Amino acid sequence: MLFVPLPFVVALLLFILLVQMIRRQEEGASNTFFFAWLIVAAVQAVVIGVRWGYDFLEILPLQAILAAAAPTLAWLSFDSLRTERPPSQRPFLLLHLLPTLAVAGFVAFWPDPISLTIILIFLGYGFALARLAWAGPNILGASRLDGVITSYRALQLTAISTVGSAVIDLLVTFDFAETGGLHSGRIVAIANIIGLLVLGTAATVAGASQPLADESSDEPALSSQPTSDDAAVALALDEFMQSRQPYRDVDLNLNRLGRKMGLSVRQISNAVNRAKGMSVSQYVNDYRVKDACNLLTQTDEPITRIMFDAGFQTKSNFNREFLRVTGMSPKAWRTRNNKVDETNVIRLAV
Repeated sequence: MLFVPLPFVVALLLFILLVQMIRRQEEGASNTFFFAWLIVAAVQAVVIGVRWGYDFLEILPLQAILAAAAPTLAWLSFDSLRTERPPSQRPFLLLHLLPTLAVAGFVAFWPDPISLTIILIFLGYGFALARLAWAGPNILGASRLDGVITSYRALQLTAISTVGSAVIDLLVTFDFAETGGLHSGRIVAIANIIGLLVLGTAATVAGASQPLADESSDEPALSSQPTSDDAAVALALDEFMQSRQPYRDVDLNLNRLGRKMGLSVRQISNAVNRAKGMSVSQYVNDYRVKDACNLLTQTDEPITRIMFDAGFQTKSNFNREFLRVTGMSPKAWRTRNNKVDETNVIRLAV
């Protein structure tokens, strides 16, 4: 019977996710780094399957280079949700090639430091991702507000997984030192299957939350105590949301909202966090749900059409946010309010 290593199954799943991302990219989503990250994860799964399934040691150099590239791409992917500046306007972007180039150089000329270098790369980018996650969801100012919470959860998972990968590498190094690698195959197989699935899913989910490319803007900063400026910005934001209805833009993000109002992302983020006591995504989705409630009550349009008209892009997020705000599903809301209207009509007729 033909032996198919489990990492090959993981690779197949990752390639399916990759196809889904390609379809989204054809619709105009700008997710180049997420796309590259998912390709690396899928190829890495194949390489791990060949290495540990068939004991093909000649593939180890490629495995080392891919391992160095993965956390770099993870950081660049989530950093692209922080700012909308194109790569040409980010002068230090090429510096992130250095870790992968360093490992490639070690592979060619001096293999001894490879393991330690990869561990340091994972730890460095893992803690950088954790620091980014520590700032809260609003740090992902270029992510669509419709999916910023999902992107933020993906960021948290990626940070944990990246740091965890460094720990796994340490365990493998220790196992080779103590037992000659007796348990390394099992450790690597289990850890990489879990890690690659987590990272692949995170790349797809977070990449789907990235809107069309646009200009740059400032980063948000969070605090707890409201100020008079916060109250003024919050009032202006309320008036802007009611008069201009920017929440109906499915690709709306924190950066774009700031540009529309002529304010920095930091001003809007602080005002909503401090004066409203919620995240910007929750604030915008509250308006979307209110708009959807009116459309459900006043029109006979299908719920899916109303979902898009109100500014939501995915049914799952629409249902989740609708339940959070109203305590019921959109269908239940329409049914209940239609019954109320029918009762009023009967009373008027009598």
